Amino acid sequence: MIICSEQGMKAFGADLIQGSESPGVITLKGNLGTGKTTIVRGALESCGITSGVRSPTYTLVEYYELENFSIAHFDLYRLGDPEELEYLGYRDYLRPDTWCFIEWPERAAGYLDNIGLEISIQYQDECRKLEATAGNLWGQRLRSTLNLI
Repeated sequence: MIICSEQGMKAFGADLIQGSESPGVITLKGNLGTGKTTIVRGALESCGITSGVRSPTYTLVEYYELENFSIAHFDLYRLGDPEELEYLGYRDYLRPDTWCFIEWPERAAGYLDNIGLEISIQYQDECRKLEATAGNLWGQRLRSTLNLI
């Protein structure tokens, strides 16, 4: 999938939330500035969260509790050691009612589990190329729904 605007990246984030009947774990890989946080911002905005949305670069996780589900936004860029996820209580966020968006998942190799959809973002001229790999049945369904095949 090719996306050429910030609005397109936000719309894709909204589609992730709207395209599934239940929450799951989504990882976002890509260099600085490729739009990982913009995708999460679009997902949050589609749920009515329009202010105070920021990348959790220093806090590592921002948690948003909504009426029917929650969203946990992880930014692992500054993670010193994958084991730090245990101190953050990462596993506590892996609940059936919580969407987990994880930026920089490669910083926690071996510690992340139950990843439904892995999204890789690369620069392609002025646009972004998104590729998705499903890690479980939930991810396969979402990938199919969004035509990421």
